[in-house]
Amino acid sequence: MTSVVVVEDDDKIAAPLVRTLERDGHAVDRFAQGQPAVDRVLSGQPPVDLVLLDLGLPDMDGIDVCRALREGGYPGGIIILTARDGELDRVVGLDTGADDYLAKPFGLAELQARTRALLRRSSLNRSPEPDSGARETSVESGLHIDVDARRVLVRGVDLPTTTKEFDVLALLAARRGAVVSREVLITEVWDENWFGSTKTLDNTVGRLRTKLEGAEAPVRITAVRGVGFRLEPAAG
Repeated sequence: MTSVVVVEDDDKIAAPLVRTLERDGHAVDRFAQGQPAVDRVLSGQPPVDLVLLDLGLPDMDGIDVCRALREGGYPGGIIILTARDGELDRVVGLDTGADDYLAKPFGLAELQARTRALLRRSSLNRSPEPDSGARETSVESGLHIDVDARRVLVRGVDLPTTTKEFDVLALLAARRGAVVSREVLITEVWDENWFGSTKTLDNTVGRLRTKLEGAEAPVRITAVRGVGFRLEPAAG
């Protein structure tokens, strides 16, 4: 059973949302404030697969909640739910690590579709028991991707990634040296019925680039204008 945390202070919105998620078979925890939700998610007891996050919370801004979750190492899915439908708010939310953005008022059917799409891709970075059939990729000397454990290692050191960041990197690594189109990345990493803007892909790639550069990884992600992205050796 998947675990979902709903962070929403409006009872009129939260109640039907929780009922819908529970009918869909999810275990749901609901919080009306941001800090208790951050504490719950980062505790990992039990692990949380998806966070549905309102921005207008009474104790702290939802953007700060999103940032705290990512900085705390939470790798699962985050969907922002908010009445702020301005482009700047969407960009800020995605830049801080959200995977999707849904403006209020929204239909429950649409939210269910987005939740299903994200949960199909979402997976906490739990390391399974060793398996002789594990899928592992040594991309370059010093960079190792373990697909089954969903771990990225740079010179033996874990590089924390979100669900989407890992999926983008794994897909680029699987086709190393070749250009992967934006359409393929959106379809494979998000969903063929993705509702959102392709800026979500750009933000995810941007965060991933920053992490790879910060860890001095032996690869870089190069944009091919009008086409997509390519993973190639970092400049010496």
